[in-house]
Amino acid sequence: MPSFQTSPGTRDILPPQAGRWRALNAVFAGVVESAGFECVIPPMFEDLGVFLRLGDATDVVTKEMYDFEDKGGRRVALRPEHTAGICRSFAQHRPTTPWKVWYSGSNFRYEKAQAGRYRQFDQVGIEVLGSTDALLDVEVISLGWRFFQELGMSSVLLMVNSLGDLADRERYIDALRAYFVTHSESLSAESRATLERNPLRVLDSKRPQDKSVIAGAPTINDFLSDEAREHFSLVCRGLDQLSIPYAVNTGLVRGLDYYQRTVFEFVSTALDSAQTAVGGGGRYDGLVEDLGGPATPGVGFAMGVDRTLLACDAEGVFLAGDAPLDAFIIDVTDGFAALRIADRLRAAGFRVDRAFDGRSMKAQMKVADRSGAQVAIIIGSDEAAAHSCTLRDLGTSEQRLVLEADLVENLSALVGSRTPRRTTS
Repeated sequence: MPSFQTSPGTRDILPPQAGRWRALNAVFAGVVESAGFECVIPPMFEDLGVFLRLGDATDVVTKEMYDFEDKGGRRVALRPEHTAGICRSFAQHRPTTPWKVWYSGSNFRYEKAQAGRYRQFDQVGIEVLGSTDALLDVEVISLGWRFFQELGMSSVLLMVNSLGDLADRERYIDALRAYFVTHSESLSAESRATLERNPLRVLDSKRPQDKSVIAGAPTINDFLSDEAREHFSLVCRGLDQLSIPYAVNTGLVRGLDYYQRTVFEFVSTALDSAQTAVGGGGRYDGLVEDLGGPATPGVGFAMGVDRTLLACDAEGVFLAGDAPLDAFIIDVTDGFAALRIADRLRAAGFRVDRAFDGRSMKAQMKVADRSGAQVAIIIGSDEAAAHSCTLRDLGTSEQRLVLEADLVENLSALVGSRTPRRTTS
């Protein structure tokens, strides 16, 4: 028989790490839902044309897309990011604006796997469609900042920039092209190839050979219109009002072509790898229109789950995984007492497991110790006959005999009260 393993660039996320992912999603949902965002779940694949709007000069489109022809002859692609699909959803359904939504889920890019980035990778993020207000940009950025604070992260740097309006950006690209062509002999071969497609992407290069050339390149600040400059000034003033520290980085352009005006990135200073960005985003005021909808401004961000958890590890914060078991039931009679008691305790809100297969007391105690439960609930023939059970604290080995009718009250005294999930007769 063949022995199958995960495909290159993917991996299984096993307990307890999977529980940590769920906990991160819960923290994120709590932060953004406090600001009126609602969850949206877009399809995992779309018509290829949706993602071509990311820009034909981006690596996502030219190299990394998982696209294929389905059995109906349609050209589709696994989503490489969420924003384009959510803008397609807005164009299709035309919800009331401002439309404030959040998401979590997997994206797919055929790229070399690296620390915190796989070919299948998860993100959490938000999008707001329908407003050009600069203070909305501030709210979006602030929610990302608050999310990292909720996780306990403190070594995060916020970088902001403006790419101006479309005409500003085009003038800037022309200036970059002229500059980089003049210095093309000093650029890496990869950056020279990028220059032919989009000079803006050269600024993303992290190659040592390109560093000095990029340092001397023109900055977008010299090409901003008065309106774009005022918009960015309001963003900075808003961040100042919220006492959120930031640095203006005129070389920040982000990796996708749809951005205009505000762009921002969160960087973990606790990570020592070349890839330190844990998330970012910006404004994309023309994307909905490109997807067949009305002219609709938008702004949002995405946070990489893997990279964020690596940054948490580096800081020694947010180490939570699955919640531990409250109790493990050991039943050496016929197993029906364990069946009944487990159901009752779960209904009362406790996390409870039990052994199966009629194992011995010794074997069941070993399983209870490995389970991480705080308390063992032991049912032998004497306890079963008296409708009672023995509660053993697995940390101290102290134990007491209690009536089954009083089990919820006594277990609460040991592990704390729980919110009932349902009532039982």
